[in-house]
Amino acid sequence: MKTAAIKHTAISLLCACTLSACVTMPTPLQGQFSVLLPAESGERNASGERIRWGGTIVKVDTHSDHSCFEIVGTKTGSDGRPERLDKSEGRFIACRKGFYDPEVFSAGRELTVTGSITGFESRKIGDYDYRYPQVAAEVVYLWPVRQDTRVIVEHVPYFW
Repeated sequence: MKTAAIKHTAISLLCACTLSACVTMPTPLQGQFSVLLPAESGERNASGERIRWGGTIVKVDTHSDHSCFEIVGTKTGSDGRPERLDKSEGRFIACRKGFYDPEVFSAGRELTVTGSITGFESRKIGDYDYRYPQVAAEVVYLWPVRQDTRVIVEHVPYFW
């Protein structure tokens, strides 16, 4: 009976590993980009660098012809999605033409953008002066809300 449970567990792990290998980056996010992080961009005066950065939305400012996202940058996974980490890679501002509804693109949602660094802007975070890299976004990719899942392992008959 123990052998069957081990066999079932091994099969389950093999399937999970196989499926995780199939995770691919969405087509709009594919391409070659700098490995520069938002926090490093000011030190290197990286205007013009093409980037793919992800993170969590802090807020969205809408204007007559464009919207700007203030984002706390985090490391992204191989699929381009921001990882759930308690570590910031630096904040940045990404702007794109068009209206992006702040109720949909709300604080706390995960976003990945591609584009070019166009300059820097100083803003306050509390009393702290922070230098934000500004990105002219070509792609704004809003990730679906993560659903917490519960894994239930059931014992199968011994003849499996």
